[in-house]
Amino acid sequence: MAAPGSRLPATEGIAPSLAELIALRRAAMPARGPRRGRRGASARAISAQRGRGMEYAESREYVAGDDARHIDWKLSARTGFTHTKTFQAERERLTLLVADTAPALYFGTRARFKSVQAARAGAVAAWSALRDGDRVAALCAGGGGALVPPAGGMRGVLRVLDALVRWYGAPAVDDAGLQPALERAARLLHPGARVLVLADPGSALAVAPSTWSALSMHVDVRLLLLVDPLEMRPPRCVLPVLAPGARMELDLAAGATRDAWHAAFVAPVEALCRSLPGRRVQVQVLASDDASDAWLASAAARSGR
Repeated sequence: MAAPGSRLPATEGIAPSLAELIALRRAAMPARGPRRGRRGASARAISAQRGRGMEYAESREYVAGDDARHIDWKLSARTGFTHTKTFQAERERLTLLVADTAPALYFGTRARFKSVQAARAGAVAAWSALRDGDRVAALCAGGGGALVPPAGGMRGVLRVLDALVRWYGAPAVDDAGLQPALERAARLLHPGARVLVLADPGSALAVAPSTWSALSMHVDVRLLLLVDPLEMRPPRCVLPVLAPGARMELDLAAGATRDAWHAAFVAPVEALCRSLPGRRVQVQVLASDDASDAWLASAAARSGR
């Protein structure tokens, strides 16, 4: 933090820094320590596979080749037939961040740009994945579809944070939109994974509804919409706007102007919040001046954690 009276760096709130994303670890990983599951350990997801693991699944009749160490002696004595125990295979769950890099994100009137808030929210998600014992990966809609491969532990988190700093440091010159990124995510992910999509409402609204349905069929999908307070609650005033080669003034007190403003900024958010939950996509809105981990508490409450 800057000393009283000193000037903040020129990029404060405009471009994310690795230091601020690392500092968000405290928000996602409170001092009480990692979450503990039924097995008393920091969480690894239980897969539907049957095999070698620590969690008992069921007993079945013994067949040649079964490990004799797993014979269920009590059930065998009770039934008169040799039974063996099977166990739930453990598998690390994957958390994938999908980063929209639309030009509309590189804007903000309060606290920080929406792009910086996207990077910060992604960092909170990455630290949360570490807390839950997940591997973490990231996929960028711009930059030619750059992918940070899945990795666990601190190494995986730091690789994702470094990518978020690069992706949200400046607008991408070759942003292909969110649709191809989500289609690619659907091909990459296995059942049981978690996906957090960081997106501008306009980008999310441009995605075909069938794409959201296909993605959410086997994985947990959460869409985080990045907005600015000015977009959602415009004042009733004359707003000066600089356009390329011209200066314009928008009369936000005029009914027609406010209707057009609502259609451009508020209506997409309302449409997504109304339609996507029916496609098994959880939608949350995060303003640029909100606490960057505000969405996490709401997500935990919805999942009953």
